[in-house]
Amino acid sequence: MTKDQKDNLFLLVKSLTKSEKRQFKLYVGRLGVNQDSKFLSVFNVLDKMKVYSESLILKSTDVKKQQLANVKAHLYKQILISLKLNPSHQNIRSQIREQLDFASILYHKGLYKQSLKILDKAKELAIVNEEKNLAFEIVELEKIIEAQYITRSISNRADYLTVQAKELSELNVITSKLSNLSLQLYSIILKTGYVKNEEESKAVTKYFNDRLPKLELSKLGFREKLWLYKAHLWYSFLMQDFLNCYKYALKWVDLFYDNPKMINLNPVFFLKGNNYLLEALYFIKNKPKFINKLDEFYTVVNQSDFPKGENIEALVFLYGNFHKINQYFIDGSFEEGLLLIPQIETELIQFNNKIDAHHKMIFYYKFASLHFGAGNNQECINYLDKIISNKSLSMREDLLCFSRVLNLVAHYEAGLDYHLETLLRSTYKFLIKMNDLHEVQKEMIKFIRGLQDIYPQDIKKEFRKLLEVLKQYEDHPFERRAFLYLDIISWLESKIENKPVGQIVKNKYLEFYA
Repeated sequence: MTKDQKDNLFLLVKSLTKSEKRQFKLYVGRLGVNQDSKFLSVFNVLDKMKVYSESLILKSTDVKKQQLANVKAHLYKQILISLKLNPSHQNIRSQIREQLDFASILYHKGLYKQSLKILDKAKELAIVNEEKNLAFEIVELEKIIEAQYITRSISNRADYLTVQAKELSELNVITSKLSNLSLQLYSIILKTGYVKNEEESKAVTKYFNDRLPKLELSKLGFREKLWLYKAHLWYSFLMQDFLNCYKYALKWVDLFYDNPKMINLNPVFFLKGNNYLLEALYFIKNKPKFINKLDEFYTVVNQSDFPKGENIEALVFLYGNFHKINQYFIDGSFEEGLLLIPQIETELIQFNNKIDAHHKMIFYYKFASLHFGAGNNQECINYLDKIISNKSLSMREDLLCFSRVLNLVAHYEAGLDYHLETLLRSTYKFLIKMNDLHEVQKEMIKFIRGLQDIYPQDIKKEFRKLLEVLKQYEDHPFERRAFLYLDIISWLESKIENKPVGQIVKNKYLEFYA
């Protein structure tokens, strides 16, 4: 039975580097009995496979079908143990956990003083590196030992441990509340995008204010501040308050620059902070600062001491390329942006198993928008079809909606009006189903439907009428989000002035910064 690269063990084997594979074979070969073990033979077959095939495993090894599930489970566990022992996967957290394990072993052997000595060093390491959950766990074990064996190493040790446990517990509770709030807001962004109306705006604001704990910033450490800035950032994004998005994303990134050792300990959070900082700068159209921050991003991630790994490489690819593309939208230089597409598509294949479908669809929407801006309407339609035909995509409803609206406009521009009426009906039904039929979309659909009955000499007059209608929504708190995904205003102006869309966007950008 073929599962086409969806088997978890197969994906894990394929993610291993040459050095990790070599270490695994050394690890399982440390005892001669493993040399011909069934799980090692399964590993060797999986390593050579291009596509997962259960029948090929059974044919190439002496593993029976009823044994395969157990052998695979054992192999999966052995690979993880091998990876855990690999120096490249060792970090402060694993070092602290290892010391905690050693201390627990010593405690159970009755060697209390030795256990407490290790715990004290591990606790200091945990606190310095903002690993307060681990620090709390260490203090709790210290309390257990003290309750059974009075060391008298510190005269007021019981009071000291009690106070320390209370302080760590309070900070962990704050972090938990902030991380819960941040995660819930992020979930709303992924599911529905920005707030769509006054009712949603009030609901999100109430949700945010009710769950934001009362804080004294001066008493917070790195970890608590990080989650605080994240929560504010997601709230600002939901409300389309892009200046505050920039403010809190900058605080997030600067927090890492003020605590440089945290970049190595939390590289994913560092990368995500930079991603949202660049996204905020893109929305406020500040290209000089955008280019500066993009250069800073690559300067840091290209340093030899920046953490390496498959997940890190995938995120650098993802965020870096999103914003390489975005820079061309700011000033309308779409033609230049098209040069990026072939290279990114090639790399997308390489990162196929590391990047989720949602982010792949965002790439396709950006590719489509670049082609639309450059006047390549058929190419635009081809990329949009990859999104529209993806029936399993359940996230980012706003992305799905605006893909259909852009698809309508691109079909009109390409002169493919022979099935425009069918497209109009399906788009209209989809937007109603998604509860996303707002004034901008209504006006666009009504306009495109009416184009078929307009004489050629009257077309510009109709474009001007639509432009006047849509202009009133350009700064509307809820309707303006349509223009973040699709710059309809610039498209209309290009039709009226007989100029390329890119030229209209560039003129606006230059005028804005003049």
